[in-house]
Amino acid sequence: MEYANRIKGIPPYLFAEIDREIEKKKNQGIDIINLSVGDPDLPTPDHIIKALSEAAANPANHQYPSYAGMPVFRQAIAKWYDDRFNVKLDPADEVMALIGSKEGIAHIPLAYINPGDVALVPDPAYPVYKIGTMLAGGTAYSMPLLEENDYKPRLEDIDKKTASKARIMFLNYPNAPTGAISGKDFFREVVDYAVDNDLIVLHDNPYSEMTFDGYRAISFLEIKGAKDVGIEFNSLSKTFNMTGWRIGMAVGASEIIAGLGKVKENVDSGAFQAVQVAAVKALGGARDCVNKNMRIFEKRRDYVVDSLNAAGWNIKKPKATFYLWFNIPERYDSSISFCSKLLDKTGVVLTPGVGFGTHGEGYVRCALTQPVERLREAVRRIEESDIR
Repeated sequence: MEYANRIKGIPPYLFAEIDREIEKKKNQGIDIINLSVGDPDLPTPDHIIKALSEAAANPANHQYPSYAGMPVFRQAIAKWYDDRFNVKLDPADEVMALIGSKEGIAHIPLAYINPGDVALVPDPAYPVYKIGTMLAGGTAYSMPLLEENDYKPRLEDIDKKTASKARIMFLNYPNAPTGAISGKDFFREVVDYAVDNDLIVLHDNPYSEMTFDGYRAISFLEIKGAKDVGIEFNSLSKTFNMTGWRIGMAVGASEIIAGLGKVKENVDSGAFQAVQVAAVKALGGARDCVNKNMRIFEKRRDYVVDSLNAAGWNIKKPKATFYLWFNIPERYDSSISFCSKLLDKTGVVLTPGVGFGTHGEGYVRCALTQPVERLREAVRRIEESDIR
């Protein structure tokens, strides 16, 4: 059987390829320390698990859910956005439940991209922005995120012909993979650009609560006029260690939310209601569990960065996300060759930057998603190798 052309054009999914390489090494008896995938190793807080257990036992939650989400969940999201960002949302038409934010990100190009249309996509970036565009028949135009520009795209560099074909723009701050952050000035520039070019802005904000050193991330929707031109995706995955639960949200302009809804009502049946009930508990609870998690990740960040820098590396401490983004040693010709050599010599897995886009070449991403004991072992192996 032959794949459809839309599938043939999609490159292998980065993390699936990494998983296959890890499995090969494990089968060879090698002790692998996987620092490649952004999946928190910390458990979901007990009060959220208890809420799920109780809700799962209720037969009322065993039937098909609404694709838009339970009213109580949408109300909890609106309250959380008001409390956290001072952003007012109407739960009825400016909030939608997602089966994890990835699902919404992958689906929304189907609502707004026709064949020949352009999506403005940051590079390097989460691969789903580009792949969702391709599945919708559109063309992804790369906006370079360069270190010298603090990993923000230069909107003035987008040529007018491309801008005229563009329908949507993806953004993501705090940023994966780079850990970069954004302030209101850049988001104001984005809003003005979207108005001038009749663009929909899709801001992916799953790391809004994963911040250090007193930094507090903002929402794109805090900017005046942002809710007229865009929506924001967020998720409980990283904030509450709920990656496997698959629950998130899209919030913002009601017309854009409605377009996503037209896709969702035809391709899925909504998130399991018991998970939504547990998400209400998470969003409405105290931040103690989140703050505790961030203290753990901050200690991990400080240990790895300080230790490797003392050994001759040059790694900056990010103010957000649980990723480190840094240059490969000069003697390697690609991030893939460096990561392959690192795996062979140390059993430590990092993500090659080129997997996030052309402009990720020359960098690697390290996810701080292992206990500190394993991070110490990873650092020891790297220091004792001749990988540099």
